[in-house]
Amino acid sequence: MLFASLLFLVSIGIILGGVAVFTNAVEWLGRRLGISDGAIGSILAGIATALPETLIPVIAIFGGHTRAETDIGIGAILGAPLMLGTLVLPLLAGFLLFLERMGKRSGDFELDYHAVRHDLSFFLVAYGLALLVAVNPLAPVRYVAAVWLLAAYVWFVKVHLASGEVSQVELDPLYFWRRAGRPATALIVTQVLVGLGLLIGGAHLFVHVVKDAALGLGVSPLVLALLVAPIATELPETMNSFFWIHQKKDTLAVGNITGAMVFQGTFPVSVGLVGTAWNLDSGAMLSLALPLAGTALCVAQILKTGRWDPRLVLVCVLLYAGYIGYLLLR
Repeated sequence: MLFASLLFLVSIGIILGGVAVFTNAVEWLGRRLGISDGAIGSILAGIATALPETLIPVIAIFGGHTRAETDIGIGAILGAPLMLGTLVLPLLAGFLLFLERMGKRSGDFELDYHAVRHDLSFFLVAYGLALLVAVNPLAPVRYVAAVWLLAAYVWFVKVHLASGEVSQVELDPLYFWRRAGRPATALIVTQVLVGLGLLIGGAHLFVHVVKDAALGLGVSPLVLALLVAPIATELPETMNSFFWIHQKKDTLAVGNITGAMVFQGTFPVSVGLVGTAWNLDSGAMLSLALPLAGTALCVAQILKTGRWDPRLVLVCVLLYAGYIGYLLLR
């Protein structure tokens, strides 16, 4: 138990170090590529930090041979959007309110709300399709939906890269280049890869430790996949965004989460649609519906007021808490 606790702390330390290195480098990479903060958060950071948890369903579904492994793959696919949309976004809102109370910053999100609405609206359509296909999961329907999701994500990336203005905010020096002036592109890319390697390595170590602990306590594969694995593998997105909220870079922070939601609602879902029968029980269907409900609330706020009220975003955490209660009681 002592060794497991030590490994847990080591994994957290690796992830935190990777977060600091990665976020610093990805800001410089986005500036060098001439893209907006919204695109940096939604595309560069969103995809890169989503890689660790994306490997779980791919390996479980295409490398597994049992029903339990398929369930773990489906659970990992559904668990990531559930956690991002009903836990991580509310936690960011709560952290923002905490910083306001501490006098560190204002209590309002300073966002590119057009980009946020675009991300969340896209997620509603894509993930809503996954829910509709689960009602009638015939093979031709699943395959067509999978192709559409992949094509739609390519379109999403293209639109994001072409929109927004490049920020003129001064960046912190690149960790791998502490001298004055602009660092070389090769150094920026090297730091991105090092940070990403730390994130992936730390996340995998975290998953290994948490998985062994959960199995030792007799937790079912469904609970492990829906709750434990996403909590472990979503740490990079979460920690990146907390760093950015603290630094008052809200567009990067929220774009990192909403971009990951779009990615998780398209590519991993297409893996599930092609690699499984997509026959979901009531618990899995509910895990699909809850992030859609939370996202709809966030989009409705933007449409009505043009902004987010952090307190209303924080309310969405009740959806996640309620689902945990449902899993434990059923």
